[in-house]
Amino acid sequence: MTRSGGGGHGQAQPLTAEAPLVAIVDDDASVRRSTSRLIRSFGYRAEAFASGEEFLTSPLAGQSACLVLDVRMPDMDGLDVQRLVTGRHLDIPVVFISGRASDDEDRRARSAGAIDFLRKPIATATLLEVLRKVLQGGDVHENDA
Repeated sequence: MTRSGGGGHGQAQPLTAEAPLVAIVDDDASVRRSTSRLIRSFGYRAEAFASGEEFLTSPLAGQSACLVLDVRMPDMDGLDVQRLVTGRHLDIPVVFISGRASDDEDRRARSAGAIDFLRKPIATATLLEVLRKVLQGGDVHENDA
């Protein structure tokens, strides 16, 4: 099955069980749906979770090749999720997304190993570039300041 990249996203890749799994954790259902659709259009598998706890208790946590993580969520924020992922020795690159994050949250996320910190609304080309670098092993720290 091939998903259309549409809108100039580049060539769509076949969506197979072997495609890397990108986990999305965001408390906003519309963001989860739209981000999942977009990631699938890039040819990757996507699984969305409404909370950090839901992700961390899922068997898919250990199968995820990348974690797209909102910073500000109720109960357990994205920085807590990142800390727990690291503490459990899950080797998952983390890409933060946020519409309301502070510079301090950006700095803390990056100092704890986040690959990138993207501000909503996120340009499609930017997300695609970051995911390609993460999932294909390229240099992903070029945006560090």
